[in-house]
Amino acid sequence: MEGQTPGGGGLSEKPVPTASGPGLSSLGAVFILLKSALGAGLLNFPWAFHKAGGVAPAFLVELISLVFLISGLVVLGYAASVSGQATYQGVVGGLCGPAIGKLCEACFIINLLMISVAFLRVVGDQLEKLWDFILPSTPPVPQPWYTDQRFTLTLLCVLVILPLSAPREIGFQKYTSILGTLAACYLALVIVAQYYLRPQDLAREPRLESSPSSWTSVFSVFPTICFGFQCHEAAVSIYCSMRHQSLGHWALVSVLSLLACCLVYSLTGVYGFLTFGTDVSADILMSYPGSDGVVIVARVLFAVSIVTAYPIVLFLGRSVMQDFWRRGCGRACGLRALAEPTGPWVRMPLTVLWVTATLAMALFLPDLSEIIGIIGGISSFFIFIFPGLCLICAVSVEPIGPRVKCCLEAWGVVSVLVGAFIFGQSTVAAVMELL
Repeated sequence: MEGQTPGGGGLSEKPVPTASGPGLSSLGAVFILLKSALGAGLLNFPWAFHKAGGVAPAFLVELISLVFLISGLVVLGYAASVSGQATYQGVVGGLCGPAIGKLCEACFIINLLMISVAFLRVVGDQLEKLWDFILPSTPPVPQPWYTDQRFTLTLLCVLVILPLSAPREIGFQKYTSILGTLAACYLALVIVAQYYLRPQDLAREPRLESSPSSWTSVFSVFPTICFGFQCHEAAVSIYCSMRHQSLGHWALVSVLSLLACCLVYSLTGVYGFLTFGTDVSADILMSYPGSDGVVIVARVLFAVSIVTAYPIVLFLGRSVMQDFWRRGCGRACGLRALAEPTGPWVRMPLTVLWVTATLAMALFLPDLSEIIGIIGGISSFFIFIFPGLCLICAVSVEPIGPRVKCCLEAWGVVSVLVGAFIFGQSTVAAVMELL
């Protein structure tokens, strides 16, 4: 594909590696980005609206963040065209140097690891509520031992998640990817409907904040926004698979996908908060009674979609660890079976290690908000910091006008500074909650 130049900016585009076949249409790229963003973060949005002090401040922060979120996606597409790389870490390493590239790989693994922990935490919460529905009990009578999350979640990991994660390729799971989007849309519709229908269990009037408790509480929305809207890790791969690799098409894809995502997240956040007010849980589904039929369906759908998404996250994290193995341990190994990281003698121990570590952390961290605080801080690297650094490095090698170059470099610096602030604030808040 020949390079193109979008009008007005003079930023040249170079061909990047593309997947075989006809390539993705712009509409197809919109849906893939949307499916990448809509996930477990949806459950935390009503709680984030409560922590921010109400609908108005939370929605304002969300709209401001949306500018940076869309900008980050557009910058990543531009950086991919400049660097000629087809992966996120490849783009960062190619433009910013090998040291930043290795930092990107390390952040990739940590972020995916914590996302896996959040997935298991969500599934564990839904299993707990489902057991309450199947085997209702009245305190102080305890639930049977086999309903304990330590047993049910471990059993689920051994019997379902581990077998799904073991294969060398994950192509067979592409047909389940739409399930997450359907589950997210169904959940948003249920939350809106429950607010207006007001079942008997939700009849009491919630207590709502009229203003933030402090100006710093508004910033508590950032980790949830970063976690909920993070599709930037997949952005480079999606851009490189598009049939029309132009910044105009990619900008349109970025705007449409994130606006649709913003609609679903905002409906969930606003109506979930208005339904429960200050009593809303970090996982919105935990606030609803366990006997409501439509909520039970939402629990099952969301749990199944998370279980099918977990192996994909594990596959991405394992591929980075396999690259480490190939560059380091693989060369030093005399055995041929250990030299190939995709072989069963390396792949299976890495898979078991990943599942075991994430399961232990999911059982140790009891609150979804604590996990999302950590993920939100790390996600700021992929949404703000790395795109900002890539933009600064990309415009330094591109033949563009001095004014445009100065403006783009300034925006890159702003993006890096905002990302550093969000990372610091989110990480400190998460550590303080853990302590």
